[in-house]
Amino acid sequence: MKKETLGTIFAIITAIISGIAIPLNKIFIVNIDPLIFTAIRSIIIGIVFLFISLSARKIDKKFKTKLPNLLLIALIGGALAFYIYFSGLKMTTGGRAAFLHKTLPLYVALLSFIFLKEKIDKKLMIAIFLMFLGTISIYYGQIKPSQLWQDPKTGDLLVITATFLWAVENIIAKKVMNQGLHNFIVSFSRMFFGGLILFGLVTLTGKLTMIAQLDFIQVRNILISTLTLFSYVFFWYSSIRLINVSKATTFLLISPVISLLLGIILLNEDFTYLQLFGSFLILVGSYFSIKTKSETLERV
Repeated sequence: MKKETLGTIFAIITAIISGIAIPLNKIFIVNIDPLIFTAIRSIIIGIVFLFISLSARKIDKKFKTKLPNLLLIALIGGALAFYIYFSGLKMTTGGRAAFLHKTLPLYVALLSFIFLKEKIDKKLMIAIFLMFLGTISIYYGQIKPSQLWQDPKTGDLLVITATFLWAVENIIAKKVMNQGLHNFIVSFSRMFFGGLILFGLVTLTGKLTMIAQLDFIQVRNILISTLTLFSYVFFWYSSIRLINVSKATTFLLISPVISLLLGIILLNEDFTYLQLFGSFLILVGSYFSIKTKSETLERV
């Protein structure tokens, strides 16, 4: 299978996982401190990716030479962005947070063009436009986009900040993978070192004892969320190793369609024709994105 096709499939799988994870995390985070929640998940996933990297013999000299960049990925994407996002999630609605997170492709497209020299052709621009318009249509019943800019809440601002940090992290991750580093190493570094930073914050804020106070339901919720995040990280970094990160992030806009379908099928939630129209736009945009080739303006 061609790497373009495989990378696209991995990105779509990531979007499906994201569509499942977003409503779940809103439920799971309610009664758990966001710092504890994020730190435990990160360190567990980091350890798993460490074993995967060791068994696949992916840790080599490049790991040492790229360690500063890997630590930066861990700090930005594996620690700060997670903590800021889940702090914001507790202070805003799930719909607002989900919509704001979908601005990620806009930031990534701009940053990838500037720093990675990725080619943003007409097909990809059409895809981003249609898919973002579709996202607005899906969430329009829950929020009015104009309200976010006219009357932003603290939680909304935190979610936007976290989303931009993830965009920056994705650019750095793609850069080191373009230079030959395996995605397993990037995943390990992001989650493990990020987890260590978060546990440092847990200790400094005096919350370490809260871990021993977690009950069965909270531990169960953390483990379920950890499994979904592991799957997300595994397929996401596998995807952006193979295709342009600007192309891969557009597929994340499929996740609202997945969340909508799950709500209709499993929870018998109501839906509107505007949401169906938005879903249609997202799927059409996905088609244009699939037809986009991962190219650069010059060799990076």
